[in-house]
Amino acid sequence: MAKYSYEFKKKIVDAYLRGEGGYKYLSSVYGPHKKDIQKWVNNYQSFGDEGLMRSRQQKKYSFKKKLSVVEFYLSNEISYQELAIQEGITNPSMIALWVNRFRAAGPDALKPHKKGRKKTLDKPKIESQTQQTEERAVDTSAEHVKELEDELLKLRIENAFLKELRRLRLEDEAKMRERRSSSTASEENSN
Repeated sequence: MAKYSYEFKKKIVDAYLRGEGGYKYLSSVYGPHKKDIQKWVNNYQSFGDEGLMRSRQQKKYSFKKKLSVVEFYLSNEISYQELAIQEGITNPSMIALWVNRFRAAGPDALKPHKKGRKKTLDKPKIESQTQQTEERAVDTSAEHVKELEDELLKLRIENAFLKELRRLRLEDEAKMRERRSSSTASEENSN
């Protein structure tokens, strides 16, 4: 998709809001696709001028925020656009990316990953193993509870997703049975 300046987007949004034409007409006059114009108008109405500006720096969202947005999307019938407006996210396709990553690899796909090459240490493996066992003995309550809560949240989301998937499959099977019964009934009537 081509990059458009703030001034250009604002000009088109103002033209739409003044009633100079619909998305299709403005698309033919100015050039951008009508879906882009619709997105600009929605962003402007939801976020004001900030919704039209391209951010030079990527906004970082926490793991909990991403997970709650994905969970809300999967458990409710809401569009990416509506959810983005509700959560104050100017780019709905980011939510789609999070949902796709979650479906492919689970909640761990939403966690931030360190960039760059992993550091290697020259220490023998025995020392690191004993150090790990000592660390395990130390962190008991707070970190362990946090891990259990994260796992519980993951399982709840997975459960909601599987229930929805099962419901959709049952609907599809019912429709297929209905089609088969209607087609056999029509064949019997034609004979």
